[in-house]
Amino acid sequence: MENNDMKWKTLSQRYLIEKPWLTARVDKVELPTGAVIDEYYVLEYPDWVNTIAITKEGKFVFVRQYRYALGKTVNELCAGVIEKGEEPMAAARRELMEETGFGGGNWQEWMTISANPSTHTNLTHCFLATDVELLSEQHLDEGEDVQVRIFTRQEVEDMLQKGEVWQSLMAAPLWKYFALNQ
Repeated sequence: MENNDMKWKTLSQRYLIEKPWLTARVDKVELPTGAVIDEYYVLEYPDWVNTIAITKEGKFVFVRQYRYALGKTVNELCAGVIEKGEEPMAAARRELMEETGFGGGNWQEWMTISANPSTHTNLTHCFLATDVELLSEQHLDEGEDVQVRIFTRQEVEDMLQKGEVWQSLMAAPLWKYFALNQ
């Protein structure tokens, strides 16, 4: 019988860096073919969340912030890290409220995706929240500088068409939304 699992065998692991926002390790692995890769690099991250938030008026709630690594100020979906022991939906609701002040509405799991399944250990849990409303002011962490931006459906579609949604983990659920809601 053919082995369809294709799972690699971990021969050794060594951590190169272990920080709250970056953990990198190098593994020595053996493939089912018997080939050995002496240095296979893996990035460990906590799981992430993001939310397509749409108001009762049909407007999309985004955040605008500077992304240092790209050197760009960009518009994005509200997103963040799932805290240890927190459920993904609870994290998404918390992040939306903290970063934008929007909450309430109807929530559903939208999709779960990986930034890069070959080198990243985490998943991104995407949610769709409709009929959200402004409930409070922002409650940003010290290291956050985030502006709330409200866009029409057409403006969001235009940003996607022009390649202005830089984060692929946000573009994917948005493309899905527009494909299913024409």
